[in-house]
Amino acid sequence: MNMTRRNLLSGSLGSAISALALSVGRADYDGPLLSAVEGGEDFWLATDAYVFGYPLVTMEVTRRVMTNVASVEGTRGPMGQFIKLRTYPDASFRDVTAPNADTLYTSAWIDVGDEPWVVGIPDMKDRYFLFPMLDGWTNVFQVPGKRTTGTRAQTYAITGPGWKGKLPAGVKEYKSPTSIVWILGRIYCTGTPEDYAAVHAAQDECKLFPLSAYGKSYTPPAGKVDSAIDMTTAVREQVNRMDAVAYFSLLAQLMKRNPPAAADAPELAKFAKIGLVPGKDFDASKLDADFAKRIPQVGFDRIMIQFKVNKAIRNTNGWAFDTETGVYGTDYLNRALVTAIGLGANRIQDACYPTSQKDVDSKDYVGSNKYVMRFPKGQLPPVGGFWSLTMYDEKYFFVANPINRYSISARQNLKPNPDGTIDLYIQKDSPGADKESNWLPAPAGKFVLMLRMYWPNEKAPSIINGSWSPPAVRRVASS
Repeated sequence: MNMTRRNLLSGSLGSAISALALSVGRADYDGPLLSAVEGGEDFWLATDAYVFGYPLVTMEVTRRVMTNVASVEGTRGPMGQFIKLRTYPDASFRDVTAPNADTLYTSAWIDVGDEPWVVGIPDMKDRYFLFPMLDGWTNVFQVPGKRTTGTRAQTYAITGPGWKGKLPAGVKEYKSPTSIVWILGRIYCTGTPEDYAAVHAAQDECKLFPLSAYGKSYTPPAGKVDSAIDMTTAVREQVNRMDAVAYFSLLAQLMKRNPPAAADAPELAKFAKIGLVPGKDFDASKLDADFAKRIPQVGFDRIMIQFKVNKAIRNTNGWAFDTETGVYGTDYLNRALVTAIGLGANRIQDACYPTSQKDVDSKDYVGSNKYVMRFPKGQLPPVGGFWSLTMYDEKYFFVANPINRYSISARQNLKPNPDGTIDLYIQKDSPGADKESNWLPAPAGKFVLMLRMYWPNEKAPSIINGSWSPPAVRRVASS
């Protein structure tokens, strides 16, 4: 999981704790949010609806921002066109937090509500890749890739809700539950000039076009730019700024083409009381006007406090990660949490992102100290794809360093100790020429670590079932 925008509780800890207390014992709590909940159960029902709709609203605002260009520009591109990132970001990159230096993204937004779209993936020649496809509710409904479908050339038609028709021979149907689809492809790359060239060639062979253009020459049209779309404010902030009427009005419109799952029916039946009914416009007259500005804050606080109390979050040796990503069922709070801190998360079978904000003694990481992460002999991260340990500053951006190394992995030809253990040296200054292959440079100030594990083992040793855990990161005592 991409742990983005992550001072998880920094701006809302006090109110989040209040929200948690209220959700546990509403009748007995007399705290600072009491005035916001005088409406009783209707208020809490509205915050439930806010949590429920948070993924779909966030996906839509993200789609608008990422596609509001006339042609592909950096990390943005029009609807129906692949955005192909050509290099890893460096320390100057600030477009998104928690970037990676392992895969090159090949992503696109499409709308399959009117007709299917065809996706062509070339022969990857045994290279690790995955092309997860997210519906509007952030569920990964299909994920072609080396783990699931192999690396030979493959062609798919993504069809929308209710579509019935015949596909050309050799084209496999992937049914999307919603009209909105985000294809978030990742292709492994070592970062050498030769490997960049090979991955670029594979990216250029990826195809995307509407079914009506199958077998024809197709040139995607230029994108339409809407000057009313805010292209500078962070997506999460744009969503958080909406009052309840604006939020629920957008949610209602989106549900017309992006229907909730059948399993959501019991929850949705409750929301009719506040004017939210799938397939219909939002009836604002049924929502208490005094709630409009309070619901988003309390709803978002309920989402964020989940990082501390959600059973899906596993903490071990100073590392934390969500064990239930990509497919959420009716766990609406976890689905909203992952949306807020890691939009676009893979299924746990495809990727796991343990993150560590403090050392094993619960002390902040500071680059002027020296730390060691020791892997026992034969116990490097157990994966079928690849693993890496990435260094970020406290704002989750890469750190400039003398060897331009932002992550460390087996690519560095790690040197084992005489007993077979492997130490990673995490510090600002070089540990010495004989140890630099195992050095992850840190900033002088605070930092955060993220362990990426693609295609984690499902059988022991496995981070998924808990039979393997990331080793603790320990501060080395000064000599």
